[in-house]
Amino acid sequence: MSERVIPIVDHQYAASVPQIPAHAADVQAQPTDRLRRPLHDLRISVTDRCNFRCTYCMPKEIFDKHYEFLRHTDLLSFEEITRAARVFVDLGVRKIRLTGGEPLLRKNLERLVEMLHALRTLNGTPPELTLTTNGSILARKAQQLKDAGLD
Repeated sequence: MSERVIPIVDHQYAASVPQIPAHAADVQAQPTDRLRRPLHDLRISVTDRCNFRCTYCMPKEIFDKHYEFLRHTDLLSFEEITRAARVFVDLGVRKIRLTGGEPLLRKNLERLVEMLHALRTLNGTPPELTLTTNGSILARKAQQLKDAGLD
């Protein structure tokens, strides 16, 4: 008896997946959103932890009393984050926003900012680096983050 493979393709799903160019340096093949606008911003969540329990980053539907936060070993390393960000910057991303949870709870975040600041956009400048924070510990870290390259 011969074995026959019948490929099944969900064309609706396939059409909704953004196409990634084969060569990241190909500026003409920049990724776009569903409305075919070029993607220039990248949002990176560096932790799922937060020192507040507001609904902005911890909605009750997801973060109930039984929610288990990610272990530190389950988070991407700064090197892994930088490697992924480099791919997107090479594709035309100009702005990187660090988020969480509360990103300032991630230890040595200044080091990640330095690493991301060392990347170069297609026009040779560092990407714009921003941070979404609740501000509760920003005063302690603001100067270090600025010195590391946070805009």
